[in-house]
Amino acid sequence: MPGHRTRWNTTALLTTTATVAAILTLTTSCTDDDTPSSVASKAASAFASATAEAGRRLDDIKGGIDAKDAVSLGDPKTDADGRTTVEVTARNTTDSTKSFAVQIDFRGMDGNLLDATVVTVSDVPASATGKATARSTRDLDGEVRTDVARALRY
Repeated sequence: MPGHRTRWNTTALLTTTATVAAILTLTTSCTDDDTPSSVASKAASAFASATAEAGRRLDDIKGGIDAKDAVSLGDPKTDADGRTTVEVTARNTTDSTKSFAVQIDFRGMDGNLLDATVVTVSDVPASATGKATARSTRDLDGEVRTDVARALRY
């Protein structure tokens, strides 16, 4: 009898261990990289990174003058790679050649910020306009509208 009892304890221990392992596997799989909260967290992190980079690029410009009123945007479109693009037009009202750095915010129709990027409109002649195309840093779903967040003339 004692041998039989030992076998039962070993079987019970192995069954319990297997059950605990299965529960841990299921619990762990609920927190893997494909959960909605994980995907949202990664998207928020990517967006925060893109926004921070856009801000750094503008902050690095020395002697820049606010030129948000001198910049206009076309209608957003989706390119062949699935990225949202928009034409940026900068109007140089000075008497010398200037360049513009423009931060474009990409927003959903609900107003939520989806992405941000900076585009440079280089060497715009005096009293003329220059054009560039801003492109989102990632694919954006749904209808997207664009705004000029910041613009510097330098």
